[in-house]
Amino acid sequence: MRNLFQNPKKSIAAKLIIAIGLLMVTVSFIFWYAILKKQEKDIMSIARKYGNSFVDFAKQSTRQSMLAHRPEQTQQILENLSTPEGVQRVMIYNHEGKILYCTQSQHPGRFVDKSSIACAACHSEPEKSPDLLVTPKNWAVYKNGNGFTTLKIVSPITNEPACYNASCHAHPKEQEILGFVEADLSLAILDEALFKLALTAYVVLFVLVVSLSLGIILYKIVSKPVNELVQGMKKVAAGDLDYSVPIKSVDEMGVLADTFNSMIKDLKAARDQRERWTQTLEEEVAKKTEEIKKTHASLVQTEKLASLGRMAAGVAHEINNPLTGVVTFAHLMKKRFPPDSIDAEDLDVIIEQAERCAKIIKNLLTFARATPSEKGEIDINNVLTRTINLVKNQEKFYNIKFDIKLADYPLITVGDSPQFQQICLNMFLNAADAMDARGTITVATRKVIEDNKAYAEIEFTDTGCGIKEEDMQKLFEPFFTTKPVDKGTGLGLSVSHGIVKHLGGNIRVKSTVGKGTSFFVRLPLIEKKNAEKKNHEEKNPGNR
Repeated sequence: MRNLFQNPKKSIAAKLIIAIGLLMVTVSFIFWYAILKKQEKDIMSIARKYGNSFVDFAKQSTRQSMLAHRPEQTQQILENLSTPEGVQRVMIYNHEGKILYCTQSQHPGRFVDKSSIACAACHSEPEKSPDLLVTPKNWAVYKNGNGFTTLKIVSPITNEPACYNASCHAHPKEQEILGFVEADLSLAILDEALFKLALTAYVVLFVLVVSLSLGIILYKIVSKPVNELVQGMKKVAAGDLDYSVPIKSVDEMGVLADTFNSMIKDLKAARDQRERWTQTLEEEVAKKTEEIKKTHASLVQTEKLASLGRMAAGVAHEINNPLTGVVTFAHLMKKRFPPDSIDAEDLDVIIEQAERCAKIIKNLLTFARATPSEKGEIDINNVLTRTINLVKNQEKFYNIKFDIKLADYPLITVGDSPQFQQICLNMFLNAADAMDARGTITVATRKVIEDNKAYAEIEFTDTGCGIKEEDMQKLFEPFFTTKPVDKGTGLGLSVSHGIVKHLGGNIRVKSTVGKGTSFFVRLPLIEKKNAEKKNHEEKNPGNR
């Protein structure tokens, strides 16, 4: 609180204390001034009342002595009347202003001052004109030589029948006023009362007590809570979002503090969330960067395999020509030997193995040849048989047994035959890799009904290592593979999944780690009648 008034322009409490303090001082002085004036007016009214009573008493006391024309007695009565405390002077003067009797012995025989209340109370211009005032004033207040307030009361002595009928007086009956009784009464008691009532120390003490109390109240109710809010704002601006404003009141300041604390909590939650987002974003960026690196490496490997495939196709084509020559010359040489001779049998072996090599190369060239995608009817069992014949003579499948369980009725679907063959080849290659080229591959086909629709289901089951649970959701993502870099690109299942989806089917997977994996490929099945009708409509579009 001691720093409250160091810079009042920046303090609401200081402004309030100064403003209300000045208001209190101003209102207090106005209030006390009004009380003083009211007190003065009331005391003056009482003083005039008792002053008039005193003057009337003086007239009554001197009436008999004046009627009897006993000047010494009248003077003595006036001197007796001046003995009480507060009576400064009593005198009687005639209509011309000549002092006849006075408690001060030096005054009789003199004339009163025409500018005093003795004359000015009745005459408008006592020194120039005898005109009387409409409403005469019979009292006045002045300061005596000691600085105290004095009340002067003037009361006329009217002409009574006892006066104008007396033999000792020569006052005509028509004269209304014979003279005046004037009394000067001290109002020192009034001065003392007013002085005590307006004690400066009392007023100053009152203002100081009120101002101090007001300052403490404003400090407790306004300044301290505002300073705590300002301190909280500074801490929040500095980054301290754990700070809480310690205001527990239920008034507006308490509501403001609760709102401020809630805002701090919201800011802290937003900051924490932003930091979590930043950390998550950094982790995702690092993760995606690593995936991009792996993808780039896979793309490089894929391009390498594609180049190798094109080169292998060229090499196979070149090998096919010498094999044709070998078979041709083997047949020519066989004619030179008897059919049952050992040489003829050896030549038969040469012809058989050469034709076997030519068949493998032909199938390889057929699969590798880029042909435009054309949809048509696919005999699923036929494509499976051709694909099995393509792979089972390869070295990778020498120690793999094929358990073939094809349906004994045709399963027809619509699609591109080379693409479906690619699906089957990918399944066989993945199965061989999973079994480390040793085990059993089961191939089965069947008809199933799903959602009232007929499907041809092809099952590829191996006895390999199985797939982990955490890898199942990423199985069909491009470039995802659990194989070493030199054994897979992660594109086989992704491409197969895309082809199956394009043909209107789906792929399901069941796997047990350590026992094997089963892939179930389902393709829309076309019944034979529906297939013939469709072919007829395609050949005769005008009959639809």
